[in-house]
Formats: sequence, structure tokens, C-alpha cells
Amino acid sequence: MENQPIIIKRKKVVAAGHHGGSWKVAFADFATAMMAFFLVLWLTATASPEQKQAVQGYFKDPVGYTEGGSRNPVDLGGSASVVDESSENVAESDIQIEAKIVEEMAETLERQKMEQLFQDLQERIEESETLQEFKDQLLIDITSEGLRIQIVDRSRRPMFDSGRAELKYYSQDILFELAKTLSTVRNKLSITGHTDSTPFSGRPGYTNWELSADRANTARRALVAGGVDGRQIGRVVGLSDSVLFNKDDPQAPVNRRISIIVMNKKAADDIQSSAGLADEPLIDLTAPSEEDQQKAMDSLEQGDWARDREPAPEGDLNW
Repeated sequence: MENQPIIIKRKKVVAAGHHGGSWKVAFADFATAMMAFFLVLWLTATASPEQKQAVQGYFKDPVGYTEGGSRNPVDLGGSASVVDESSENVAESDIQIEAKIVEEMAETLERQKMEQLFQDLQERIEESETLQEFKDQLLIDITSEGLRIQIVDRSRRPMFDSGRAELKYYSQDILFELAKTLSTVRNKLSITGHTDSTPFSGRPGYTNWELSADRANTARRALVAGGVDGRQIGRVVGLSDSVLFNKDDPQAPVNRRISIIVMNKKAADDIQSSAGLADEPLIDLTAPSEEDQQKAMDSLEQGDWARDREPAPEGDLNW
């Protein structure tokens, strides 16, 4: 027992490797990248279209964008500073789009108004004994200018006597009945007289042009007498036989008619703009022509030349 050897056990301790800290650097880089990524997503979600356009302009041309005097394209406070031309063009196009939308909405509302007036006239024709009797002479439709009412002649039932501008008694009653409905709208009215192609031979110097204009003016007076405000009349025109209803038969009775148009805003504005006084005339008839100006200059030069050639009178030193 005394000679038994003594055994000592020692545990070998292995120290940690030197690579233990490298993962921290990689994780820090990953966290930074993710934070930047989510920051970009947040800015993209909250930025306005103008701010996005500014960012796009900066990345396309950073030097030119900076020299142009622009500040930060995206302001965390919510404001944007956009001065590049592309952003201004975008703003202008947005304004044009909005104006077009408003114009289309106005046209839609006005067309609905015309359709409602069309229905009101149809109801009045059905309710009125006078209009019911002559409804085959009333043609109503909607054109690009507005609601059009045409009162046409029929065989043995004309609106006017041949070659005259006085209304038949029943034609006057038709216009009085129509005036009751037309007086309820505020749109301007256009009244046009038409004839057939039969030449007028009643008196010298008086043609279908004068006759159609006189008939249109007679219809205007009847509408005003029936209740239409005189200021509502926007145009009274005589077109003779230049616009035939039946082109295949220029002498057909249907070509002799009175056309009343309840004009939409565009048609009324076109009349005002075309007939109104422009800022500058296209051709100024009061100004002398270039030829007249040249003749005046030549005349002055010839006068100066003759004056220089003529000797001065004696004793007149101031000549």
C-alpha cells in the first residue's frame, strides 16, 4: 500500500478562438442597412409626387440639380422645394388635366340640361292642343350647338304666305306655345330663316336672302311677344337656300323653315368671341400701306433734292 503510485488528473482548458468578435461587426452592418431600407420605405410612402419628382431629378443629374440652387429634395418636415423644369411641367400638366376635367363636367351637366329641355318640349307638345295639331311640322333634336327646334312647311300648310314675311295665324300660335317653355331657360337663342331654291321675283332687289332674314326677325318678334326675354336672343340670321333640308329636292316645302336653337355655352361664347372687338386688328385699314409709305418717302426726297438745286434768292440769307 505504501508503494502505490499517486495519479494527478489535470483538465486541459481550451481558450476561446479569436474569431468570436467578427460576427458583431457583420450584425451591425446588417442592422444599419435594414434601418436605412426601412427609412427609404417610410419616405417613399409619405412623400408627395412633387417630392418624388425632385428625388428623381437629383439622382439623374446631381451636379446640375445642386447648381440650380435647389435645397434638399425631401424635407422631413413635410415641405418640398422643387425648382427644376420637369417638376414645373408636371405642375402645369396637372392644372391642365384639372381644367379639362372641370370642362368635361360642365359639358356633361349642360347636355343633361338640354336633354331635360327636350323632354319638357315633348311633354308640352303632347299637352298643348295647338302644338299637337302641328306636331308633324315640329322637328326637335340635339346638335353640337344645343337643342334645335325646326318649324317646317308642309304642303297646303305653310308658315308664311308665298313671298311674304308675315306669319300665318297658326304659325304665330305655335311660336307663342314654344315661348312658354323657352322663356324658362337662360340660354341664348339663335333664330334662322330658310327658304327653298325657288327664286324670289316679287320686287326688284329683294331676294331669298332678304326674305329669309325678314322671316327670322318676324319669328323673333313672336317669341318675344310670347314671353321670351329680348336679351335672350343671341343671333337672328337669314340663310336663304344655302342650307337645304332636302338636298335631293331643293324646291320641297320642308326647305322653307324657321330654326330655333337653344345654344349651349360654347356656341354662345363662339358668337361673342368672333363678333367682339379684338385687342389688335389683324389688318388695320386706317394705317398707310408700305407702298404709300414708300411713295411718301420718295416724294420727300425729291422735294429736298429740288430745293437743294434751286438757287437762293438774293438778300435772303435764311432760305
